[in-house]
Amino acid sequence: MAHKAQISIPATYMRGGTSKGVFFTLGDLPPAAQVPGEARDKLLLRVIGSPDPYEKQIDGMGGATSSTSKTVILSKSDSPDHDVDYLFGQVSIDKPFVDWSGNCGNLSAAVGPYAIANGLVYPARGPQNSIAEVRIWQVNIQKTIVAQVPIIDGEVQETGDFELDGVTFPAAEIPVAFMDPADGEGAIFPTGNVVDDLDVPGVGVLKATLIKAGIPTVFVNAEALGYTGCELQEAINGDAKALEMFETIRAHGAVRMGLINHVEEAASRQHTPKVAFVAPAASYMASSGKAVNAEDIDLVVRALSMGKLHHAMMGTAAVAIGAAAAIQGTLVNLAAGGIEREAVTFGHPSGSLRVGAKASLVDGRWQIDQAVMSRSARVLMEGRVRVPGDTI
Repeated sequence: MAHKAQISIPATYMRGGTSKGVFFTLGDLPPAAQVPGEARDKLLLRVIGSPDPYEKQIDGMGGATSSTSKTVILSKSDSPDHDVDYLFGQVSIDKPFVDWSGNCGNLSAAVGPYAIANGLVYPARGPQNSIAEVRIWQVNIQKTIVAQVPIIDGEVQETGDFELDGVTFPAAEIPVAFMDPADGEGAIFPTGNVVDDLDVPGVGVLKATLIKAGIPTVFVNAEALGYTGCELQEAINGDAKALEMFETIRAHGAVRMGLINHVEEAASRQHTPKVAFVAPAASYMASSGKAVNAEDIDLVVRALSMGKLHHAMMGTAAVAIGAAAAIQGTLVNLAAGGIEREAVTFGHPSGSLRVGAKASLVDGRWQIDQAVMSRSARVLMEGRVRVPGDTI
């Protein structure tokens, strides 16, 4: 029986923050995959190695975690205010779908370097040794991201001494600003409240902060669930009942936030919203064996992504944490001491992270002008990725 030969597509495998993904330039994709739809989804699923009932993604580029089952499509922007359009696809590991409902904040740090290296952005808007500001249009959430990319001898500087908890080796620092990170028309709190009572079957009534900033997120208190907020991955991911509980909280939070109409729809929207639990600052040992001291952080946060506790912190969730911390009365702000603040440092399973955000009340509605944090990015491999010719 004859089978179609594999097709070969230019691609780059990159780390951005604590995530990894396969990056494509839109014009390099097969024509059928250059537009949204079934052909594009099938291609990206096959590239990553999904759906995989073994949940290993052995026959693809994915790493069998939410942090490594990611794809990015970039193109020059038609907007005079932006340099590059950035589309993010979160690929399900064991199900045949790609979630386009949100952004990846970690991979956002890799967009500027890729765009410069691949001719989507002129590399130097100044001296050969400088900082190139790349203005990114995030297509999924229709928001602006501004990355400050270091340039040495006219090329992207990838190596450096900036250390990021959750990433083993140091690299060059890339400050990333998420402009007006509230989802939609500034509706940071979809219910109008900084804290809601969320009735979750099998769990009870939980205090929850439901926020749309960076990425829609449901924040609850760790103590209300019997946790300390210092848990590492194995404490949650090895507990099937706990994972089921968090998914139930996430589904009911999604309905309350107006993201879905019925809890059953949450299964087809795995990427958003996120669910996270918070607690006051406490000392603990990070997954690397590094000591995180209570006096060095403002609170502890643990967040789940694609049904599992994240090994560090999603970049977009960090934006949500920074935004919520800046608004007095939210569960995040209360866990961090309940004071007015413009930056917060939180502990996560791999260490700590600082994110800055300033909130203001305008016409009775909360507004975040921007949230800023530093990440790093690096090309891991570049060349061509192959998929069977009958994929699309």
